[in-house]
This record gives sequence, structure tokens and C-alpha cells, in this order.
Amino acid sequence: MKYTDLLIIGAGPYGLAVASYVRRLGLECTVVGDPMSFWRDHMPAGMRLRSPTSWHLDAIGKLTFERFLQVGGLQPAEVSPISLGLYLEYAEWFREQSGLAVQQAYVQNLQHSAGGPYPFAATLDDGTEIGARRVLAATGLSQYRNMPDDLAALLPPGSYAHTSEYVDFSPLQGKRCLIVGGRQSAFEWASLINEEDGAKIDLVYRHDTPAFTESDWDWIDELMDRTRESPGWFKGLSPEERDGIYQRLWGEGRLKLEPWLYPLIQGDNVHLWPNTRITGGHQNSDGAVSVDLDNGQSLVVDQVILATGYRVELAREPYLRDTTIVESLDVEEGYPVLDDRFQSSIPGLYFTGQTATRDFGPFFGFGIGCPAAAWVIGNALNR
Repeated sequence: MKYTDLLIIGAGPYGLAVASYVRRLGLECTVVGDPMSFWRDHMPAGMRLRSPTSWHLDAIGKLTFERFLQVGGLQPAEVSPISLGLYLEYAEWFREQSGLAVQQAYVQNLQHSAGGPYPFAATLDDGTEIGARRVLAATGLSQYRNMPDDLAALLPPGSYAHTSEYVDFSPLQGKRCLIVGGRQSAFEWASLINEEDGAKIDLVYRHDTPAFTESDWDWIDELMDRTRESPGWFKGLSPEERDGIYQRLWGEGRLKLEPWLYPLIQGDNVHLWPNTRITGGHQNSDGAVSVDLDNGQSLVVDQVILATGYRVELAREPYLRDTTIVESLDVEEGYPVLDDRFQSSIPGLYFTGQTATRDFGPFFGFGIGCPAAAWVIGNALNR
């Protein structure tokens, strides 16, 4: 068995950010996972990010995205909106510059036993066993696809896929596609399918069409500084104050669409169905799917894609399914209950990223939270 002071499960933005900072502090850590695999394998190659070039991964602000551009002789204006491919290049550059080695394996099982110098024991899918003093779970979104039961019950089995499962659009050339959802990912998938010469694309969603206008993210910078200085501030807010922040972020992230999307969805083959719901569906004899809408219309499509987002349910994590950790953890509404340092109710077990949004704010579901999370967690571990 190998032993480590800190085991980081996940090599996405949050895992890499924390690993880089704790190494700067002189702490030992072992990172396991496939670097940026969710971004690489579950996002379409032509995707563009909503984030500005000021968002980065470095807790001390040296290995920033803008520094990466500078090294490559690029200006921020030249790369906006940021392509997925360029962001992946930045993440790899950040990893290399930080001197981070990643063991490319997945944790199959994590056990915890009180007492002893290494209370955590992880079994990896390559057969490695790791004993750890402390563990950080930074596993991202892959296990948290939201497939609403009520919607799935209306559609024939096998006729639909989540956006994260459908990122190669070449099979949709000349096909009829229905996207369920009306936020950024739905419209971006529609634009990319349209570029792939999809014959017909319908978007069905239950609300008004969001505005095609630039979002303002600058106000979050102050909140990230506040998290560094006083990590528990968000938990200390009243319900009304929390709701105000959620509503403001909702307004920027959900009630707006990036303006560069608008020309990409123009054409007679793209049809928007705002304020509309699916009421039923069935498979036709030719393999196509007929989908009924509450406005009396019926659509015949070849593929349904659900742009229904993600929902944290900690028990879905595969490395926790055969353990008693979830039963021992304080969990509320699927989220681990965390203290002011991202630590769970099991001492030494930390969570970050999307799983931390309940206690640290919705911004930790975005890349902007990486440096602040790394700063808080790293300094907590260093103490």
C-alpha cells in the first residue's frame, strides 16, 4: 500500500488548483484521475466558454490564463470567446508549470476508519491501494447529470441523452433533433448541431427566451476575495441574503445567453418553442420519435437531447457506493454539510466545486471559484 498526506480525487480544475497550491506550501499530495477528462470527453469540441480570460486556476495569481496567453503571444481580445480546446491547453500548461503528476486511475472504493495515522483507504481501478491522512473530493459533475423522472417517463426509453453524453454531432447530419431546455447549453448545442448540418432543430423550454446579451461576472470577484478573508461568510447570511445572491447569479447565468450565439441559430431549420412543455411521446415504426407538446403541436424527431443541467446527489459517487462514508456524513439535500474550510463532518474529508455550493455559494459551480477554494483548503491543511 502507498501512503500520502493528502489524496485528491479528481484532476479537473478544482483538483488541479488545490494540488498546485498545497505543493507550493510544501505539503505532499497524490492526485488520482484523468486530467480534465470531463471537459475533454463530455463537452463538444466546438464549445466556447462563457468565462472571461481573467478566470484562472492559481491561488497566488501567477499561473493565470492571461499569463498563459502572454507566453503564447496572444492577447485576450484575440481568443474571446474562449474555445474549449484553448482552455484545455491552459489546464495542461498549468499542470506542467505546477509540476503536478497525476496517477491516471479512478478510485473505486474509499473507506474510513477512526484512529491511526492514515484513517482513509482508497482502492483504485488499477489495483493500487492508497492510505491517506486526509482526502479532498474534487470529482466534478460527471455523476450528477439531471435526468428529470417526470420528463423521462414521457419519452420512449433510448430516445434521449443528456448533453454530457451527446458531444459528437456528426451522426446528426441531416437528422431532426429536439433539445429540451432553454439555457446556455441548450442553445450552444443547437448552434453546434446547426453547424454540423442538422436538418431540423427544435428547442422546447418552459420559460421565455433568454436575452442575447453579455453577462456581468465582475461582481463575483469581490465575493471570492471575501471567501479568502472570511470563508464562512456565505453560510452566515440570512435566507433572504442568500436568495438575493442566487437570484443575481441566475440573472447573469440563466436569463442571458451569449450574444455570439444569436447568429449561429438563425435559419428556417431552427425553431424555438418558449413557454412550452412536453406532454408525451412514442416511438414510430421507422425508429423516429413523435413528441407531443402542450400547445397541441407534435414534433417528429430522430434524437432528443436533454439540456437539463446537473443536480448533486452525493450517494451517486461510485467510490462511495460500497462504503459507510455517506451514511456517516452529514448530508442535506444531497450535498455534504461543510465547515468554514470545506471540511465535511468526517474529519479530514474535504469537498469542493459543485458539491460545496450549498455552503459556499453558487459561484463554486463555476471556474471562478478555483483559486479561492484552493487558498482556503490549502491553508487549512497547512495548519
